[in-house]
Amino acid sequence: MKVLNLYAGIGGNRKLWNGVDCTAVEIEPKIAKIYQDFFPNDKVIVADAHQYLLEHFKEFDFIWSSPPCPTHSRINTDSRHKARYPDIYLYQEIILLGNNWFKGKWVVENVIPYYEPLLRPTNIIDRHCFWSNFNIAFYNFKPEKPIAFQTGTNGRYGFNLKGIKIDNKRQILRNLVNPEIAKHVFDCAFKLQQETLMEVSS
Repeated sequence: MKVLNLYAGIGGNRKLWNGVDCTAVEIEPKIAKIYQDFFPNDKVIVADAHQYLLEHFKEFDFIWSSPPCPTHSRINTDSRHKARYPDIYLYQEIILLGNNWFKGKWVVENVIPYYEPLLRPTNIIDRHCFWSNFNIAFYNFKPEKPIAFQTGTNGRYGFNLKGIKIDNKRQILRNLVNPEIAKHVFDCAFKLQQETLMEVSS
């Protein structure tokens, strides 16, 4: 199965996907290098994920996209922050993938926004909104533990950045999608297909 992992970060969502041929796209070279170290068998491309999606979406069976969330986050309602427009790339990707150009399974993930979502999410799990072309079932997971401020000596979800020279480690770890949630979403995408195969084999 060919998987496209957009805005890959260091690969939180990728961690529990087994048996996939994964291409990861990340625009920051240092973060892409960390991803490659964690997932040496993946193809990692340093590029603009939004443009890469437009040019290559037909090449994959499953697409996961996590566009940058800062302009959508509820922290924007804090008076300390300067007003800014929400980045509409998020909705551009949902519209592109959701209108029959892509024949595989897709999901776009982002934070719960401070405004009413312009397109209704398929489901909301923890702090994440998910838009997809498949049903995402309810998932009862363990609450996330807060991230220690001394992130240089801490990790998250099995990712440890201690000893890695890169700025803003805490934010990098905060951006991780819980691997258990990402695996649940991935499994939901192919549940019907798996059940059909089981019925045929029996």
